[in-house]
Parts: sequence; structure tokens; C-alpha cells
Amino acid sequence: MKIDVYFSPAQVDEMQLREKNVVVIDVLRASSTIVAALHNGAREIIPVSSVESAVKVSGNLFGDVVLRGGERNGKMIDGFNLGNSPSEYTEEAVKGKSIILCTTNGSVAMVRARYAKNMTVACFNNISSVVEFMEEINDDFSIVCAGQQSLFALEDAVCAGMIVKQLSDKDSLMLELNDAAVTAHVLYKTYNKNLLKMIKSCDHGRYLAGIGFEDDLKLCAEIDSVATVPMLAGSVIKVKKEAMRPSVGNPLGTTAEAVAD
Repeated sequence: MKIDVYFSPAQVDEMQLREKNVVVIDVLRASSTIVAALHNGAREIIPVSSVESAVKVSGNLFGDVVLRGGERNGKMIDGFNLGNSPSEYTEEAVKGKSIILCTTNGSVAMVRARYAKNMTVACFNNISSVVEFMEEINDDFSIVCAGQQSLFALEDAVCAGMIVKQLSDKDSLMLELNDAAVTAHVLYKTYNKNLLKMIKSCDHGRYLAGIGFEDDLKLCAEIDSVATVPMLAGSVIKVKKEAMRPSVGNPLGTTAEAVAD
């Protein structure tokens, strides 16, 4: 199994990811939010790369079963129902709902992977379940870190390194790592004893704490708090078991626009 890690979506384009197996990581906070939403019963997540796309897609969907969630500079977008805090995506708020998600980094990386053969979303909260899925596929994977506005983000790299570590512990797998995957593994070994401390001290963690989201850092640092594996299914992200079912039509209409902007 060859593992290629990319520390920013800027390092890879959508054609390089076409028909590849892809893991997208945005620890702070899109991946953690998606995992929380699906765990709490959201029907699906529709990632978009711009506010304009979110407005366009939501205009084609059914009002009371659709929520718009996301952030710009960490704060909820005006006119949206939810921000990008995992704590907002409770069962009461999201059960049975379709969520159009627009974030600065994570949803952009997910849109870039829209032509992947298999695309899943990982964070510390669901990391072992994602690793089990990767072992099940037993094929090459590209791990794309969402980063921070096209720059390196320590928390995403450490999460990628934890995936590499868990895969390397599998007796059934023989890994081939690119240089970035080796580096991510080293970073994980450096910071694994206190992931919360790492998250609190990284650039984006300090920024989020400064604008009132310190509690989110604790949520995002929890390891294996849920077993949800989000999977791209057509143009939406669903829980793995649902994503793998044959399609029964597109009740949401023109959701393909979500990943074609």
C-alpha cells in the first residue's frame, strides 16, 4: 500500500486525485464537524467551496430539511443556520437534515477530491475507523491535509501521521511512504503524548481559542470518540454503510452543483 501525504490541497489538483482513494483531514474543524453531524443523524453533507455555491445549491433544495453550515475566518457566515463547531451539530439540530457545508479549508479540499474513487473524511475523533476502512480497501491512498489557507497546519499533519502509524502496525499491510508521509509519522511520534496540548499550541488552535472556541479544541482532540466513516457518494458525503448502497435517485435535485463549482 502506497501512502502519499499532501500537507496542503495546493500541492495536488483534482485530476491527480481522479479515481484515487483519498482521505481528507481538517481537524480544526470541518472533518470533526462532519463526523459529529453524521454521527448525530444528519442525512448527508454537501461540501461546497464558496458561499456563492452554498446559496445556489440551497436554492434548489427543500427548505426545512436543509441547513447551511460553515465559517469564514472561524466565525459563522451571515445568513447560515450553523457555524463550524462540532458542538452545534447535535442530534436535535441535524437529525434527518441535509447540510450544505462551506468552510475556509476543509470543504475546499473535499471539493478538490470530488472525482476520487473513494473519498473519506478523517480526524482524531474517528481515526481508527478510517484506518480500518483503509485496511479493508488495501490499496494506495492519498491523504490530503486541508491546511490553513493553503499553508501547512500542524494538527492535520499529526493526524495524518497517526494514520500512518496505525497502518504500519497492521501485520497485513506493507507500506510505501512518500517523504511527506514519513515526515507526518515523525511529527506524530513527537506530539502523540499530548494531542490536546499540540492542538492548543498550533497556529489555528490559538486563533480559535482567541475567538471563543477553546471548547472545540477539546472535542477535536478526542481520539475515537465515534466510529463514523464519512464517504463521498456522488456529490454528497454520507455515513459509509449508506454511501455504499446503490443509488435510488437524487431526491435533492441539483446537488451535483455542490462539487462542480
